[in-house]
Amino acid sequence: MIEFGREICNHYESAVSREWLVSNGVGGYAAGTIAGVLTRRYHGLLIAALDPPLERTLLLAKLDETADYDSRTFFLSANYWSSGAVEPQGFHHLERFHLEGTTPVWTFAIADALLEKRVWMKQGMNTTYVRYDLLRSSHPLTLTIKAMVNYRDHHASTHAGDWLMQVEPKDTGLCINAIEGATPFYLLSGRAEAIPQHEWYTDYYLSVEAYRGLDALEDHLYAGYFRVTLSPGESLTLVASTDPAPELDGEAALTERRAYEQGILAQSPFTDAPSDIQQLVLAADQFIVRRSTSEGPGGHSVIAGYPWFGDWGRDTMIALPGLSLTTGRPEIARSILRTFARYVDRGMIPNRFPEVGEQPEYNTVDATLWYFEALRAYHDLMADDDLLRELYPVLKDIIAWHRRGTRYNIYMDAQDGLLYAGEPGMQLTWMDAKVGDWVVTPRIGKPVEINALWYNALRLMTEFAEQLDEPAGEYAEMAGRVSRSFSRFWNGAVDYCFDVIAGPKGDDPALRPNQLLAVSLPNSPLTSEQQRSVVDA
Repeated sequence: MIEFGREICNHYESAVSREWLVSNGVGGYAAGTIAGVLTRRYHGLLIAALDPPLERTLLLAKLDETADYDSRTFFLSANYWSSGAVEPQGFHHLERFHLEGTTPVWTFAIADALLEKRVWMKQGMNTTYVRYDLLRSSHPLTLTIKAMVNYRDHHASTHAGDWLMQVEPKDTGLCINAIEGATPFYLLSGRAEAIPQHEWYTDYYLSVEAYRGLDALEDHLYAGYFRVTLSPGESLTLVASTDPAPELDGEAALTERRAYEQGILAQSPFTDAPSDIQQLVLAADQFIVRRSTSEGPGGHSVIAGYPWFGDWGRDTMIALPGLSLTTGRPEIARSILRTFARYVDRGMIPNRFPEVGEQPEYNTVDATLWYFEALRAYHDLMADDDLLRELYPVLKDIIAWHRRGTRYNIYMDAQDGLLYAGEPGMQLTWMDAKVGDWVVTPRIGKPVEINALWYNALRLMTEFAEQLDEPAGEYAEMAGRVSRSFSRFWNGAVDYCFDVIAGPKGDDPALRPNQLLAVSLPNSPLTSEQQRSVVDA
Protein backbone atom coordinates (compact mmCIF):
# COMPACT_ATOMS: atom_id res chain seq x y z
CA MET A 1 0.00 0.00 0.00
CA ILE A 2 2.81 2.43 0.89
CA GLU A 3 5.00 2.92 -2.17
CA PHE A 4 6.92 5.84 -3.66
CA GLY A 5 8.66 6.11 -7.00
CA ARG A 6 11.35 8.39 -8.37
CA GLU A 7 9.16 11.49 -8.19
CA ILE A 8 9.36 11.28 -4.37
CA CYS A 9 12.58 9.33 -3.78
CA ASN A 10 14.80 11.50 -6.01
CA HIS A 11 13.43 14.81 -4.68
CA TYR A 12 15.35 15.76 -1.53
CA GLU A 13 12.62 17.65 0.35
CA SER A 14 10.06 14.95 -0.39
CA ALA A 15 12.31 12.02 0.48
CA VAL A 16 13.73 13.58 3.64
CA SER A 17 10.30 14.49 5.02
CA ARG A 18 8.96 10.92 4.82
CA GLU A 19 10.03 8.72 7.69
CA TRP A 20 9.96 5.00 8.44
CA LEU A 21 10.07 3.13 11.75
CA VAL A 22 10.41 -0.50 12.82
CA SER A 23 10.29 -1.84 16.37
CA ASN A 24 11.18 -4.95 18.34
CA GLY A 25 8.39 -5.40 20.91
CA VAL A 26 10.61 -4.56 23.89
CA GLY A 27 10.89 -0.79 23.39
CA GLY A 28 13.76 -0.67 20.91
CA TYR A 29 13.34 0.72 17.44
CA ALA A 30 15.02 1.83 14.23
CA ALA A 31 13.92 4.89 12.30
CA GLY A 32 15.02 7.19 9.51
CA THR A 33 14.06 8.95 6.31
CA ILE A 34 13.52 7.59 2.82
CA ALA A 35 16.50 9.67 1.69
CA GLY A 36 18.76 8.10 4.32
CA VAL A 37 19.54 11.51 5.83
CA LEU A 38 19.49 11.82 9.62
CA THR A 39 17.14 14.68 10.54
CA ARG A 40 16.37 13.76 14.18
CA ARG A 41 18.46 12.65 17.12
CA TYR A 42 16.01 9.71 17.20
CA HIS A 43 17.11 8.37 13.82
CA GLY A 44 19.27 5.28 13.82
CA LEU A 45 19.39 1.66 12.79
CA LEU A 46 19.62 0.29 16.32
CA ILE A 47 18.14 2.22 19.22
CA ALA A 48 18.26 -0.52 21.83
CA ALA A 49 16.09 -0.75 24.95
CA LEU A 50 18.80 -1.70 27.44
CA ASP A 51 16.28 -1.93 30.32
CA PRO A 52 13.18 -3.00 28.36
CA PRO A 53 11.06 -1.23 27.44
CA LEU A 54 13.15 1.84 28.35
CA GLU A 55 16.75 3.07 28.66
CA ARG A 56 16.70 3.45 24.90
CA THR A 57 20.20 4.00 23.60
CA LEU A 58 21.46 4.83 20.12
CA LEU A 59 24.06 2.25 19.09
CA LEU A 60 24.17 2.06 15.28
CA ALA A 61 23.42 5.46 13.78
CA LYS A 62 23.64 4.61 10.07
CA LEU A 63 25.31 2.67 7.31
CA ASP A 64 26.89 4.53 4.40
CA GLU A 65 27.01 2.32 1.32
CA THR A 66 29.17 2.61 -1.79
CA ALA A 67 28.72 0.35 -4.84
CA ASP A 68 31.60 -0.26 -7.26
CA TYR A 69 30.11 -1.54 -10.48
CA ASP A 70 31.35 -1.75 -14.07
CA SER A 71 34.39 0.44 -13.30
CA ARG A 72 32.25 3.17 -11.71
CA THR A 73 31.57 4.18 -8.11
CA PHE A 74 28.02 4.87 -6.91
CA PHE A 75 27.35 6.47 -3.52
CA LEU A 76 24.05 5.19 -2.11
CA SER A 77 23.92 7.06 1.21
CA ALA A 78 23.13 10.70 2.00
CA ASN A 79 24.19 13.11 4.75
CA TYR A 80 23.33 16.69 5.63
CA TRP A 81 26.30 18.57 7.07
CA SER A 82 26.49 21.76 9.14
CA SER A 83 28.04 23.51 6.11
CA GLY A 84 24.69 23.19 4.37
CA ALA A 85 25.98 20.58 1.94
CA VAL A 86 24.02 17.39 1.28
CA GLU A 87 26.79 14.98 0.38
CA PRO A 88 26.65 12.35 -0.96
CA GLN A 89 23.19 12.26 -2.55
CA GLY A 90 22.51 8.57 -2.90
CA PHE A 91 18.75 9.11 -3.08
CA HIS A 92 19.25 10.08 -6.73
CA HIS A 93 19.81 6.36 -7.37
CA LEU A 94 16.56 5.35 -5.68
CA GLU A 95 14.13 3.72 -8.07
CA ARG A 96 11.51 2.88 -5.47
CA PHE A 97 10.68 2.80 -1.77
CA HIS A 98 7.92 0.62 -0.33
CA LEU A 99 6.85 -1.28 2.76
CA GLU A 100 6.55 -5.06 3.03
CA GLY A 101 4.43 -5.30 6.14
CA THR A 102 6.41 -3.03 8.46
CA THR A 103 9.73 -3.64 6.66
CA PRO A 104 11.02 -0.68 4.62
CA VAL A 105 12.51 -1.62 1.24
CA TRP A 106 14.73 0.60 -0.91
CA THR A 107 15.42 -0.31 -4.57
CA PHE A 108 18.55 1.31 -6.02
CA ALA A 109 19.19 1.53 -9.76
CA ILE A 110 22.96 1.29 -10.30
CA ALA A 111 23.52 1.55 -14.06
CA ASP A 112 21.80 -1.63 -15.28
CA ALA A 113 21.89 -3.28 -11.83
CA LEU A 114 19.10 -3.33 -9.23
CA LEU A 115 19.97 -3.59 -5.53
CA GLU A 116 17.34 -3.98 -2.80
CA LYS A 117 17.88 -3.02 0.83
CA ARG A 118 15.64 -4.04 3.76
CA VAL A 119 15.66 -3.13 7.45
CA TRP A 120 13.82 -5.02 10.19
CA MET A 121 14.24 -5.99 13.84
CA LYS A 122 14.02 -9.32 15.61
CA GLN A 123 10.96 -9.48 17.83
CA GLY A 124 11.92 -9.45 21.48
CA MET A 125 15.60 -8.66 20.89
CA ASN A 126 17.80 -5.59 20.48
CA THR A 127 18.81 -6.79 17.04
CA THR A 128 18.51 -5.05 13.67
CA TYR A 129 18.96 -6.72 10.29
CA VAL A 130 20.00 -4.85 7.15
CA ARG A 131 19.87 -7.03 4.04
CA TYR A 132 21.06 -6.27 0.52
CA ASP A 133 19.86 -8.34 -2.45
CA LEU A 134 21.38 -7.93 -5.90
CA LEU A 135 18.30 -8.58 -8.02
CA ARG A 136 19.86 -7.89 -11.40
CA SER A 137 23.24 -7.04 -12.87
CA SER A 138 25.44 -7.84 -15.86
CA HIS A 139 28.62 -7.74 -13.73
CA PRO A 140 29.59 -8.46 -10.13
CA LEU A 141 28.96 -5.56 -7.74
CA THR A 142 31.22 -4.71 -4.80
CA LEU A 143 29.55 -3.18 -1.75
CA THR A 144 31.52 -1.21 0.83
CA ILE A 145 29.50 -0.30 3.90
CA LYS A 146 30.73 2.16 6.52
CA ALA A 147 29.24 1.71 10.00
CA MET A 148 28.59 4.88 12.02
CA VAL A 149 28.07 4.11 15.71
CA ASN A 150 27.34 5.93 18.94
CA TYR A 151 26.36 5.23 22.54
CA ARG A 152 23.98 7.74 24.02
CA ASP A 153 20.47 8.22 25.36
CA HIS A 154 18.12 8.62 22.44
CA HIS A 155 17.06 12.06 23.73
CA ALA A 156 20.65 13.35 23.79
CA SER A 157 23.27 14.32 21.21
CA THR A 158 26.97 13.55 20.94
CA HIS A 159 29.93 15.90 20.62
CA ALA A 160 32.79 13.43 20.64
CA GLY A 161 35.82 15.40 21.75
CA ASP A 162 38.51 12.85 22.57
CA TRP A 163 36.10 9.95 23.17
CA LEU A 164 37.91 6.70 22.37
CA MET A 165 35.80 3.59 21.90
CA GLN A 166 37.15 0.07 21.75
CA VAL A 167 36.47 -1.42 18.32
CA GLU A 168 37.68 -4.99 18.16
CA PRO A 169 37.50 -7.52 15.31
CA LYS A 170 35.55 -10.75 15.72
CA ASP A 171 35.37 -13.79 13.49
CA THR A 172 32.19 -12.47 11.89
CA GLY A 173 32.51 -8.73 12.39
CA LEU A 174 33.18 -6.12 15.04
CA CYS A 175 32.58 -5.70 18.78
CA ILE A 176 32.20 -2.16 20.15
CA ASN A 177 32.73 -1.21 23.79
CA ALA A 178 31.85 2.46 24.02
CA ILE A 179 32.87 3.21 27.61
CA GLU A 180 33.72 1.25 30.72
CA GLY A 181 30.63 -0.48 32.02
CA ALA A 182 28.65 0.03 28.81
CA THR A 183 26.70 -2.75 27.17
CA PRO A 184 28.89 -4.08 24.34
CA PHE A 185 27.29 -4.35 20.92
CA TYR A 186 28.17 -6.13 17.73
CA LEU A 187 28.19 -5.52 13.99
CA LEU A 188 28.26 -8.88 12.28
CA SER A 189 27.96 -10.56 8.91
CA GLY A 190 28.15 -14.14 7.75
CA ARG A 191 30.12 -13.36 4.59
CA ALA A 192 31.51 -9.81 4.39
CA GLU A 193 35.06 -8.80 5.27
CA ALA A 194 35.05 -6.51 8.34
CA ILE A 195 37.80 -3.94 8.91
CA PRO A 196 37.81 -1.90 12.16
CA GLN A 197 38.36 1.87 12.05
CA HIS A 198 38.17 4.71 14.55
CA GLU A 199 37.38 8.13 13.09
CA TRP A 200 34.80 10.62 14.30
CA TYR A 201 32.61 12.16 11.61
CA THR A 202 31.55 15.51 13.01
CA ASP A 203 28.78 18.04 12.45
CA TYR A 204 25.93 16.04 11.02
CA TYR A 205 23.11 18.60 10.83
CA LEU A 206 19.76 17.45 12.21
CA SER A 207 17.25 19.73 10.53
CA VAL A 208 14.20 18.69 12.56
CA GLU A 209 16.06 19.30 15.83
CA ALA A 210 17.01 22.75 14.51
CA TYR A 211 13.35 23.41 13.75
CA ARG A 212 12.50 22.38 17.32
CA GLY A 213 15.06 24.85 18.65
CA LEU A 214 17.34 22.13 20.03
CA ASP A 215 20.98 21.18 19.53
CA ALA A 216 21.14 20.31 15.84
CA LEU A 217 24.75 19.09 15.53
CA GLU A 218 25.85 15.51 16.10
CA ASP A 219 29.02 13.43 15.82
CA HIS A 220 29.16 9.70 15.02
CA LEU A 221 32.07 7.28 15.08
CA TYR A 222 33.14 5.57 11.88
CA ALA A 223 33.83 2.23 13.59
CA GLY A 224 34.64 0.08 10.58
CA TYR A 225 33.56 -1.07 7.18
CA PHE A 226 32.24 -4.24 5.59
CA ARG A 227 33.07 -5.24 2.03
CA VAL A 228 31.68 -7.97 -0.19
CA THR A 229 31.34 -8.68 -3.89
CA LEU A 230 27.91 -9.90 -5.01
CA SER A 231 26.92 -11.71 -8.15
CA PRO A 232 23.36 -11.55 -9.51
CA GLY A 233 20.94 -13.24 -7.11
CA GLU A 234 23.31 -13.07 -4.13
CA SER A 235 22.72 -11.21 -0.89
CA LEU A 236 24.48 -9.76 2.14
CA THR A 237 23.01 -9.36 5.61
CA LEU A 238 24.52 -7.13 8.29
CA VAL A 239 23.38 -7.63 11.87
CA ALA A 240 23.61 -5.03 14.63
CA SER A 241 22.87 -6.46 18.06
CA THR A 242 23.54 -6.43 21.79
CA ASP A 243 23.48 -10.24 21.49
CA PRO A 244 26.99 -11.61 20.85
CA ALA A 245 25.60 -14.53 18.87
CA PRO A 246 22.49 -13.48 16.90
CA GLU A 247 21.13 -15.38 13.92
CA LEU A 248 23.30 -14.36 10.95
CA ASP A 249 21.24 -16.11 8.27
CA GLY A 250 19.40 -13.15 6.76
CA GLU A 251 16.93 -15.29 4.83
CA ALA A 252 15.96 -17.22 7.96
CA ALA A 253 15.61 -14.01 9.99
CA LEU A 254 13.47 -12.37 7.30
CA THR A 255 11.27 -15.46 7.04
CA GLU A 256 10.79 -15.34 10.81
CA ARG A 257 9.81 -11.67 10.66
CA ARG A 258 7.31 -12.28 7.88
CA ALA A 259 5.82 -15.22 9.75
CA TYR A 260 5.43 -13.08 12.88
CA GLU A 261 3.53 -10.41 10.97
CA GLN A 262 1.39 -12.97 9.19
CA GLY A 263 0.51 -14.36 12.60
CA ILE A 264 -0.58 -10.90 13.79
CA LEU A 265 -2.82 -10.53 10.74
CA ALA A 266 -4.19 -14.08 11.07
CA GLN A 267 -5.29 -13.34 14.65
CA SER A 268 -7.13 -10.21 13.61
CA PRO A 269 -10.67 -10.02 12.20
CA PHE A 270 -9.21 -8.22 9.17
CA THR A 271 -7.69 -11.12 7.23
CA ASP A 272 -9.78 -10.19 4.18
CA ALA A 273 -9.70 -6.44 4.76
CA PRO A 274 -8.12 -3.92 2.37
CA SER A 275 -4.36 -3.55 2.64
CA ASP A 276 -4.56 -0.17 4.38
CA ILE A 277 -6.52 -1.73 7.26
CA GLN A 278 -4.02 -4.59 7.51
CA GLN A 279 -1.22 -2.01 7.58
CA LEU A 280 -2.89 -0.39 10.60
CA VAL A 281 -3.10 -3.75 12.38
CA LEU A 282 0.66 -4.19 11.97
CA ALA A 283 1.28 -0.59 12.99
CA ALA A 284 -0.77 -1.13 16.15
CA ASP A 285 1.48 -4.04 17.10
CA GLN A 286 4.54 -1.77 17.08
CA PHE A 287 3.23 0.06 20.16
CA ILE A 288 2.79 -3.08 22.28
CA VAL A 289 5.85 -3.93 24.38
CA ARG A 290 6.85 -6.34 27.08
CA ARG A 291 7.30 -5.02 30.62
CA SER A 292 8.55 -7.17 33.47
CA THR A 293 6.87 -7.06 36.86
CA SER A 294 7.82 -8.49 40.23
CA GLU A 295 6.11 -11.69 39.11
CA GLY A 296 8.26 -12.19 36.04
CA PRO A 297 8.99 -11.05 32.48
CA GLY A 298 5.62 -11.83 30.94
CA GLY A 299 3.84 -8.48 31.35
CA HIS A 300 2.89 -5.99 28.65
CA SER A 301 2.55 -2.26 28.26
CA VAL A 302 2.10 0.32 25.49
CA ILE A 303 4.59 2.83 24.12
CA ALA A 304 2.79 6.18 24.20
CA GLY A 305 4.43 7.46 21.03
CA TYR A 306 7.57 7.06 18.95
CA PRO A 307 10.14 8.36 19.16
CA TRP A 308 9.85 10.46 22.32
CA PHE A 309 7.71 8.58 24.81
CA GLY A 310 7.96 5.48 26.92
CA ASP A 311 4.93 3.73 28.39
CA TRP A 312 2.44 6.06 30.05
CA GLY A 313 -0.59 4.97 32.08
CA ARG A 314 -3.11 7.36 30.54
CA ASP A 315 -2.12 6.60 26.95
CA THR A 316 -1.97 2.86 27.60
CA MET A 317 -5.49 2.65 29.02
CA ILE A 318 -7.02 4.87 26.33
CA ALA A 319 -5.30 2.96 23.53
CA LEU A 320 -5.77 -0.55 24.93
CA PRO A 321 -9.11 -1.36 23.23
CA GLY A 322 -7.96 -0.28 19.79
CA LEU A 323 -4.48 -1.79 19.94
CA SER A 324 -5.45 -5.15 21.38
CA LEU A 325 -9.19 -5.85 21.36
CA THR A 326 -10.05 -4.49 17.93
CA THR A 327 -7.04 -6.31 16.46
CA GLY A 328 -8.09 -9.68 17.90
CA ARG A 329 -5.49 -9.91 20.69
CA PRO A 330 -7.43 -9.91 23.98
CA GLU A 331 -4.64 -11.82 25.70
CA ILE A 332 -2.48 -8.69 25.29
CA ALA A 333 -5.20 -6.55 26.90
CA ARG A 334 -5.41 -9.01 29.79
CA SER A 335 -1.65 -8.89 30.29
CA ILE A 336 -1.58 -5.07 30.22
CA LEU A 337 -4.35 -4.85 32.82
CA ARG A 338 -2.56 -7.32 35.10
CA THR A 339 0.78 -5.57 34.61
CA PHE A 340 -0.52 -2.15 35.63
CA ALA A 341 -2.35 -3.62 38.61
CA ARG A 342 1.07 -4.57 40.01
CA TYR A 343 2.09 -0.90 39.97
CA VAL A 344 -0.99 0.57 41.70
CA ASP A 345 0.20 2.65 44.63
CA ARG A 346 -2.00 4.71 46.97
CA GLY A 347 -4.89 4.10 44.62
CA MET A 348 -3.12 5.35 41.47
CA ILE A 349 -1.55 3.79 38.40
CA PRO A 350 1.64 5.38 37.11
CA ASN A 351 1.47 8.35 34.80
CA ARG A 352 4.76 7.32 33.24
CA PHE A 353 7.82 5.17 33.70
CA PRO A 354 10.96 7.35 33.47
CA GLU A 355 13.59 6.43 30.88
CA VAL A 356 16.47 5.64 33.24
CA GLY A 357 16.83 4.59 36.85
CA GLU A 358 13.89 6.34 38.50
CA GLN A 359 10.69 5.24 40.20
CA PRO A 360 7.36 5.44 38.33
CA GLU A 361 5.67 8.83 38.45
CA TYR A 362 2.10 9.00 39.77
CA ASN A 363 1.27 12.58 38.78
CA THR A 364 -1.99 12.05 36.93
CA VAL A 365 -5.60 12.09 38.04
CA ASP A 366 -7.27 10.53 34.99
CA ALA A 367 -5.04 7.54 34.13
CA THR A 368 -6.40 5.47 37.03
CA LEU A 369 -9.99 6.24 36.05
CA TRP A 370 -9.25 5.18 32.46
CA TYR A 371 -8.14 1.83 33.93
CA PHE A 372 -11.78 1.07 34.85
CA GLU A 373 -12.90 1.83 31.31
CA ALA A 374 -10.16 -0.34 29.76
CA LEU A 375 -11.19 -3.23 32.01
CA ARG A 376 -14.84 -2.66 31.04
CA ALA A 377 -13.98 -2.89 27.33
CA TYR A 378 -12.06 -6.12 27.90
CA HIS A 379 -14.71 -7.72 30.09
CA ASP A 380 -17.53 -6.80 27.72
CA LEU A 381 -15.71 -8.69 24.97
CA MET A 382 -14.34 -11.66 26.90
CA ALA A 383 -16.64 -12.05 29.95
CA ASP A 384 -13.48 -12.98 31.84
CA ASP A 385 -14.79 -13.14 35.41
CA ASP A 386 -11.54 -14.73 36.60
CA LEU A 387 -9.58 -11.60 35.73
CA LEU A 388 -12.32 -9.38 37.13
CA ARG A 389 -12.21 -11.31 40.39
CA GLU A 390 -8.40 -11.08 40.49
CA LEU A 391 -8.43 -7.30 39.95
CA TYR A 392 -11.48 -6.47 42.07
CA PRO A 393 -9.48 -5.90 45.30
CA VAL A 394 -7.28 -3.47 43.39
CA LEU A 395 -10.36 -1.61 42.15
CA LYS A 396 -11.78 -1.41 45.68
CA ASP A 397 -8.48 -0.03 46.93
CA ILE A 398 -8.48 2.62 44.19
CA ILE A 399 -11.96 3.83 45.11
CA ALA A 400 -11.09 3.86 48.81
CA TRP A 401 -7.97 5.96 48.25
CA HIS A 402 -9.90 8.45 46.12
CA ARG A 403 -12.55 8.76 48.83
CA ARG A 404 -10.09 9.54 51.60
CA GLY A 405 -7.54 11.38 49.47
CA THR A 406 -4.28 10.52 47.78
CA ARG A 407 -1.38 12.40 46.15
CA TYR A 408 -1.55 15.97 44.86
CA ASN A 409 -4.74 16.85 46.70
CA ILE A 410 -6.83 14.31 44.77
CA TYR A 411 -9.87 13.47 46.88
CA MET A 412 -13.63 13.01 46.81
CA ASP A 413 -15.42 16.07 48.20
CA ALA A 414 -17.67 14.75 50.96
CA GLN A 415 -20.17 17.55 50.27
CA ASP A 416 -21.07 16.56 46.69
CA GLY A 417 -19.22 13.34 45.88
CA LEU A 418 -17.21 14.99 43.08
CA LEU A 419 -13.46 14.59 42.66
CA TYR A 420 -11.20 17.52 43.42
CA ALA A 421 -7.63 17.47 42.14
CA GLY A 422 -4.62 19.70 41.97
CA GLU A 423 -2.17 21.91 43.77
CA PRO A 424 0.08 24.76 42.63
CA GLY A 425 2.92 23.71 40.33
CA MET A 426 1.32 20.42 39.24
CA GLN A 427 -0.45 19.46 36.04
CA LEU A 428 -2.58 16.37 36.61
CA THR A 429 -4.97 16.16 33.67
CA TRP A 430 -4.63 15.36 30.00
CA MET A 431 -3.75 19.05 29.37
CA ASP A 432 -0.38 18.67 31.06
CA ALA A 433 2.03 21.08 29.35
CA LYS A 434 4.57 22.57 31.71
CA VAL A 435 7.47 24.93 30.95
CA GLY A 436 9.86 25.24 33.86
CA ASP A 437 7.65 26.08 36.82
CA TRP A 438 4.84 27.40 34.62
CA VAL A 439 1.86 25.04 34.40
CA VAL A 440 0.17 26.10 31.17
CA THR A 441 -3.32 24.80 31.99
CA PRO A 442 -3.41 24.04 35.74
CA ARG A 443 -7.14 23.18 35.98
CA ILE A 444 -7.06 22.96 39.79
CA GLY A 445 -10.49 22.14 41.16
CA LYS A 446 -13.07 19.74 39.78
CA PRO A 447 -12.38 19.24 36.04
CA VAL A 448 -15.28 18.16 33.86
CA GLU A 449 -13.79 15.03 32.25
CA ILE A 450 -12.27 13.85 35.53
CA ASN A 451 -15.68 13.79 37.12
CA ALA A 452 -17.23 12.18 34.05
CA LEU A 453 -14.58 9.46 34.36
CA TRP A 454 -15.21 9.23 38.12
CA TYR A 455 -18.92 8.75 37.50
CA ASN A 456 -18.21 6.13 34.83
CA ALA A 457 -15.83 4.30 37.17
CA LEU A 458 -18.39 4.22 40.00
CA ARG A 459 -21.09 2.91 37.67
CA LEU A 460 -18.70 0.25 36.41
CA MET A 461 -17.71 -0.62 39.98
CA THR A 462 -21.38 -1.18 40.74
CA GLU A 463 -21.70 -3.52 37.75
CA PHE A 464 -18.48 -5.37 38.60
CA ALA A 465 -19.61 -5.91 42.20
CA GLU A 466 -22.95 -7.29 41.07
CA GLN A 467 -21.20 -9.56 38.56
CA LEU A 468 -19.07 -11.02 41.36
CA ASP A 469 -21.87 -11.16 43.95
CA GLU A 470 -20.08 -8.54 46.03
CA PRO A 471 -21.84 -5.68 47.88
CA ALA A 472 -22.68 -3.03 45.30
CA GLY A 473 -24.91 -0.61 47.17
CA GLU A 474 -22.15 1.72 48.32
CA TYR A 475 -20.88 2.25 44.78
CA ALA A 476 -24.39 2.70 43.38
CA GLU A 477 -25.10 5.37 46.00
CA MET A 478 -21.82 7.18 45.21
CA ALA A 479 -22.57 7.10 41.48
CA GLY A 480 -26.05 8.51 42.03
CA ARG A 481 -24.68 11.32 44.12
CA VAL A 482 -22.09 12.24 41.45
CA SER A 483 -24.82 12.16 38.82
CA ARG A 484 -26.89 14.66 40.76
CA SER A 485 -23.91 16.91 41.54
CA PHE A 486 -22.71 16.88 37.94
CA SER A 487 -25.54 19.26 37.07
CA ARG A 488 -23.33 22.02 38.51
CA PHE A 489 -21.10 21.66 35.43
CA TRP A 490 -23.88 22.74 33.09
CA ASN A 491 -23.50 26.35 31.98
CA GLY A 492 -27.02 27.21 30.88
CA ALA A 493 -25.96 30.60 29.50
CA VAL A 494 -24.03 28.92 26.66
CA ASP A 495 -25.47 25.37 26.71
CA TYR A 496 -22.26 23.49 27.37
CA CYS A 497 -20.18 22.53 30.40
CA PHE A 498 -17.87 24.56 32.56
CA ASP A 499 -14.34 23.21 32.11
CA VAL A 500 -13.58 23.28 35.85
CA ILE A 501 -15.78 24.11 38.83
CA ALA A 502 -14.76 25.03 42.36
CA GLY A 503 -11.33 26.20 41.28
CA PRO A 504 -9.23 28.80 43.11
CA LYS A 505 -10.90 31.50 40.99
CA GLY A 506 -14.34 29.92 40.90
CA ASP A 507 -15.85 28.17 37.87
CA ASP A 508 -13.92 28.22 34.58
CA PRO A 509 -16.30 28.76 31.61
CA ALA A 510 -13.64 27.98 28.96
CA LEU A 511 -14.91 25.83 26.11
CA ARG A 512 -12.46 22.93 25.99
CA PRO A 513 -12.76 19.56 24.24
CA ASN A 514 -12.34 17.68 27.53
CA GLN A 515 -16.10 17.76 28.05
CA LEU A 516 -16.58 15.57 24.96
CA LEU A 517 -15.46 12.69 27.18
CA ALA A 518 -18.56 13.24 29.29
CA VAL A 519 -20.51 12.43 26.11
CA SER A 520 -18.41 9.54 24.79
CA LEU A 521 -18.05 7.40 27.90
CA PRO A 522 -20.50 4.47 28.13
CA ASN A 523 -21.97 5.94 31.31
CA SER A 524 -22.59 9.63 30.76
CA PRO A 525 -23.74 12.00 33.51
CA LEU A 526 -25.29 14.31 30.88
CA THR A 527 -28.80 14.08 29.46
CA SER A 528 -29.21 13.23 25.77
CA GLU A 529 -30.12 16.83 25.04
CA GLN A 530 -27.03 18.11 26.87
CA GLN A 531 -24.83 15.61 25.04
CA ARG A 532 -26.05 16.90 21.66
CA SER A 533 -25.52 20.49 22.78
CA VAL A 534 -21.94 19.77 23.86
CA VAL A 535 -21.11 18.15 20.53
CA ASP A 536 -22.71 21.05 18.65
CA ALA A 537 -20.66 23.54 20.68
